[in-house]
Amino acid sequence: MNRNIYHFLIFIGAALLLTSCAPTPPKNINNSCSIFQEKSGWYKSMKRSQEKWGTPIHVQLAIMRQESSFKYDARPKMKYFLWIIPVGRESSAEGYAQVLDGTWHWYRQKTGNKGARRDNFDDATDFIGWYTNLTHKTLKISKWSAYHQYLAYHEGHGGYKRGTHKAKKWLIKVARKVERNAKKYSAQLKGCDLKTGFSLWPF
Repeated sequence: MNRNIYHFLIFIGAALLLTSCAPTPPKNINNSCSIFQEKSGWYKSMKRSQEKWGTPIHVQLAIMRQESSFKYDARPKMKYFLWIIPVGRESSAEGYAQVLDGTWHWYRQKTGNKGARRDNFDDATDFIGWYTNLTHKTLKISKWSAYHQYLAYHEGHGGYKRGTHKAKKWLIKVARKVERNAKKYSAQLKGCDLKTGFSLWPF
């Protein structure tokens, strides 16, 4: 076999293997019990984040769902020149929590979690906990308020202080959606044992 063809086949095989091993979103993102039944490790990560930073699991879930739909490799849309030539993405946000490059660097510096990756679920949940805790300290927003926490998450602390969200009707609607999802997740979590036979304890 030609050496180039051999190397090409090896490359394709490795790419397919990596793709098959890549994390996939939960099958039912509308139900927190189903999410944790399928991804039990996710519950452990979010529970650790809650215990460390104080942000409840249902708020973490709602924010992450809105930001990435639980996709580890989520990124903003590509921008095109003349609708053909790609010129870069709308922002540097990426990963489960859709964190910008600068904000992620800030998080790693402040927490000492130097090896943290945005495509790692455990790191992403820790980031959400850290950021919402900082929002609470900086803006006095309750960690249980998915609505206001999401607005500050999207606009940044400075933007929220200036009220930049007030002129964005679309963002207000999105924040209300996050709030509804958080309430739904919270109610579901309270009845997971009864509804699915899936117990959150012990973990």
